[in-house]
Amino acid sequence: MLGIVYSGAISGIDGMAVRVEADISDGLPQFDMVGFLASEVREARERVRTAIKNTGFQLLPKRYTINLSPADLRKEGNGFDLPIAVAVLVASGVIPQELTEGCMMFGELGLDGTLRPINGTLSLVTEAKEIGFQRCIVPRDNELEGSVVEGIDVYGLESLRAVVDFLAGPDRFCPGVTDVTTLLQEAAARSTEDFSDINGQLAAKRATEIAAAGFHNILYIGPPGSGKSMLARRLPSILPRLTLSEALEITKIYSICGLLPREKALVCERPFRSPHHTISMQALTGGGRTPKPGEISLANRGVLFLDELPEFNKATLEVLRQPLEEHKIILSRVRGSCQYPANCQLVAAMNPCSCGYYPDRARCSCSLADVNRYLGRISQPLLDRLDICIEVPRLEYSDLTGTGQCGESSEDIRMRVEEAVKRQQARYNSEKILFNSQLSPMQIKKYCRLGKNQQELLRQAFQNMNLSARAYHRIIKVSRTIADLGDSETIREQHICEAIGYRSFDREVWR
Repeated sequence: MLGIVYSGAISGIDGMAVRVEADISDGLPQFDMVGFLASEVREARERVRTAIKNTGFQLLPKRYTINLSPADLRKEGNGFDLPIAVAVLVASGVIPQELTEGCMMFGELGLDGTLRPINGTLSLVTEAKEIGFQRCIVPRDNELEGSVVEGIDVYGLESLRAVVDFLAGPDRFCPGVTDVTTLLQEAAARSTEDFSDINGQLAAKRATEIAAAGFHNILYIGPPGSGKSMLARRLPSILPRLTLSEALEITKIYSICGLLPREKALVCERPFRSPHHTISMQALTGGGRTPKPGEISLANRGVLFLDELPEFNKATLEVLRQPLEEHKIILSRVRGSCQYPANCQLVAAMNPCSCGYYPDRARCSCSLADVNRYLGRISQPLLDRLDICIEVPRLEYSDLTGTGQCGESSEDIRMRVEEAVKRQQARYNSEKILFNSQLSPMQIKKYCRLGKNQQELLRQAFQNMNLSARAYHRIIKVSRTIADLGDSETIREQHICEAIGYRSFDREVWR
């Protein structure tokens, strides 16, 4: 007799439907599993047999053959225990086949038959909804996460016995419910760090606001203790609030990596990832024998902060160049390839020399050769991918004591940023982009038209500063963001001059 149950596997950050087939036939008692299985999936046969026995059902001494289809998709993870057990019970005649129709299920089984949580529930439930399933069965601890998907009923159950009872009478159970709108609103009201904590540094704050409004990459250069890290860590507090689609995309990544707390249904705040400078290339971009998302994907829709930028391994930094342009990363391995999103905002901070005080010769003893060697750890192609480069000078005593000019709150700055973002979204409503930083060269010609005076100004900057084509386009993108912050439909000369100023400092330092 044949039993069929549907489950799912993870590919990248998306779910893929998997058909679990169980056949019982005469022959020597054995339990065979096929279908391009990872070792943790093969081990499921022992968990399944013991869980079925301890739940109160008896397996006949026959030959059991389990097939997970499609055979060319590698099955990994611990979520196939439950569908395999239910397929075996269907093939044994304990559960009628028709009761499993329209239902997808996944979960790990303990030896006592209890259901244990798995990673990637949100991706699997989303795939079930898109295929057309009406309901999903998940472990109780995954119910909150799965129920954020609208249009499908998600039931969180505690054990294999509860699953059998549910299939026999689903009307006695209530699906999970999560109000995602309320979650996003509550998260927007929370803020642990605020720009009002920072006094002084008006130029750096202005650059940070522009970076937030256009989702531009930014580099802070300055001596130790000038506030570079403080500015970077408060950047998420002025970024526009997450939309539901962005929150779901982020949550998928964190769920797959096992970083989503069980009591949390959704990631409602923009990520801020700050890896140590000793991080490996694979940890930054993702990979491994079994590919997993790296820091650049965990920072998707948020901030990837690289403090002490020259201290990172140069080869590690260079792998960022392609993902920063394409906003995605494709990992190819012998067993297949997968794609992860990498649409993050790169924020970097560094000192101008190894001691940190160049060009203050009263405090810096580094030779020019030492300074050039230190700055040479950052390649020009990587610098060209940074839209804004701003100096963060040494703080004055009046700034530290609070007698100088205090900064605005993050909420006040965020209001201006969100107004600028609304203008961008209205302008690009027919495009697949949200921010000025995502403009392609063809879209720059369409949406960033320049007058004669503006073109002449850019021509002079291009020749005098020896700019690359990429740096030239990034000046225009930043100019467009500055104009949006100033509620200007056209890019004016003062907007271009300010944008050029954010490129001139890195040219001066790396001259």
